[in-house]
Amino acid sequence: MSLALAPLDVSVEIEANLPCRKFDPDLWFSDSPAQLELAKSLCGDCPLRVECLAGAVERNEPWGVWGGEIFERGAVVPRKRPRGRPRKADVARDAELAHEVEERLAANGLDSRNSVRLAA
Repeated sequence: MSLALAPLDVSVEIEANLPCRKFDPDLWFSDSPAQLELAKSLCGDCPLRVECLAGAVERNEPWGVWGGEIFERGAVVPRKRPRGRPRKADVARDAELAHEVEERLAANGLDSRNSVRLAA
């Protein structure tokens, strides 16, 4: 009598090492700006980051962190603002961050004007 061994499924091994599989999934869909920044940072070393971002853009994801970017109401935002009126310094910082997001999207082969809407 012989035992048959199941073939090694490489995709299962890769998925086990993805940050979104190792940590609490709610972190990627949090309302807290600090938690979303943490999720973005965890995506930085993910081997599927570019594919994840491209898929989220293609699906028009309504919200969450996908491919190291924050989506809110179907748009990529540089950071999630806390509740309340933004301070003037935050508005200026948001403009800088929006430019950085456009550069990252372009570096990943995604045209921000045609593929995804950037929130102001």
